[in-house]
Amino acid sequence: MNAPRVVAIDGAAGSGKSTLARSLARALGLPYVNTGLMYRALAAAALRHGVQPGDEPNVLGPMRRLRFNLVAGSPDELEVEGYGLDELMSVEVESTVSAVAGHASVRAHMRRQQRRLGETHGAVMEGRDIASVVFADAPVKLYLRAPSRLRAERRADERETRSVGEVASALAARDARDARTNPHEPARGAVVLDTSDLDPAQTLEAALAVVRERAPELVP
Repeated sequence: MNAPRVVAIDGAAGSGKSTLARSLARALGLPYVNTGLMYRALAAAALRHGVQPGDEPNVLGPMRRLRFNLVAGSPDELEVEGYGLDELMSVEVESTVSAVAGHASVRAHMRRQQRRLGETHGAVMEGRDIASVVFADAPVKLYLRAPSRLRAERRADERETRSVGEVASALAARDARDARTNPHEPARGAVVLDTSDLDPAQTLEAALAVVRERAPELVP
């Protein structure tokens, strides 16, 4: 069976996954799929409908109504029908997403959707378990690593209304919640990129070097 046309990127929140994945997708001419948005959309749906995030049976209804599409762009990108980025990136969703993502039935459903998107269209796909579970057979698997303080600084730059200290506390809590579902460890066969001393352009070049070596057929 042919290997999927997928580059799988894992790493902790704030490690630079989204910045790299989007730029790498553009360079390779592949869609960019941020799987975190899928879980964020479910968290937003739970909040909209007054469903407790820990109530697994009642979370399943809103989950099955979510619709995931790829919209044209540079690169083509994942869109969750009916949910804008402002809502998905809100503090309320940030504090809820780990709870809804921790349900086994939720992760099984989302993984099937992610696998479908990648197999159908190819993708640079980022998330917490993409290289280890969803696309363990991806020809290129990357794991991004950065110190917690630097991750907080980067995330604070993205969320201009919050201080580094506030973001650091939120990330530490998020890391602890996420680790209950997916330990912060590279998948088997993944190349670890430490982005501590790399700017986005250098990180992209390092990732492209890995792609050229491991899956030259993905390079235009």
